[in-house]
Amino acid sequence: MAPVESDITAADGTRIRLWEVSPDDATEAVLFVHGATYPTRAVFAPPIEADGEETYSWLRAAAQRGRAAFAVDLRGYGQSDRPTPVDGPSGVDVPARATDVVADVEAALKSICDRFDRVHLVGYSWGSIVCGVYVTTVNDDVASLTQVAPVYRPPADVAARFVDVEPLEPFRRITRDDVRERWNDQIPDGTNPSRWRSGEPESDPVLEAVWQGLASSQYRLESADVPTVEVPNGTFQDLRASTEDDPAYRADEISVPTLVVRGSLDPTAARSDALALYDELDSTACREYAEIGGGTHFLALERRRTALYDAVDSYQNRVESDR
Repeated sequence: MAPVESDITAADGTRIRLWEVSPDDATEAVLFVHGATYPTRAVFAPPIEADGEETYSWLRAAAQRGRAAFAVDLRGYGQSDRPTPVDGPSGVDVPARATDVVADVEAALKSICDRFDRVHLVGYSWGSIVCGVYVTTVNDDVASLTQVAPVYRPPADVAARFVDVEPLEPFRRITRDDVRERWNDQIPDGTNPSRWRSGEPESDPVLEAVWQGLASSQYRLESADVPTVEVPNGTFQDLRASTEDDPAYRADEISVPTLVVRGSLDPTAARSDALALYDELDSTACREYAEIGGGTHFLALERRRTALYDAVDSYQNRVESDR
């Protein structure tokens, strides 16, 4: 069940790629929004197959549970158009801030709402910032919001990773080694990283599929000495603002039912930050917090991924039954 591709157009004319895996009898939908580095094909539908099926695809898992599943490549990522950096008052502006790419989420939701009356929204990592901006500044007409591995007001040890990066260039470059090293650093010592991901001790098919999903981006630099992909740095600008207590959105302005969920080993979406986000949500709304034991920031692609899929689907079902 490979995802189907289509192109939509944001309000400013930017071409945006939308991916879909849908059962024939779906009556409602869910839209997934990726994070700072990995587009849809890397994080929500990596090209890894077993018996002809994509076993690590959250899109497929959501569709199996009955919802039409969509994911959007935000501008500058995957197969969507790239924003052009422009000169600002202090030099070249960093492109693809959350306040820019929220237009891509708006266009995706408009397209989906032409077919479905109820749509759930799921933001992963930096995508949680984008979704927070959407429901607080654009439109809150979604059935629910799930903030997966969110970064809201990160503690000092997390913030240092973003503040200490100088200078902040418009784009940054990612290699396969970068993907492997960041992921492996989060896995407990003494654990075989490939087994942690897929249960295959002698090979690492999930890591390879995630890299291939990223490397299939149209922003792969073929001239580089090693395979390299460029991604926008607008996310780092947003994270810097968050460290300065100026987040792109305010959680207390979210009025839709919201689930906050993280992996217990996630060093980026810290527990203190996720709980602070949860505590700021409107206490009269249907808010919930969940933590999946044994998951890193890449939980959606690890051996405990189905616990995450089930937690999000169960929450969306409860929200539906409460209405």
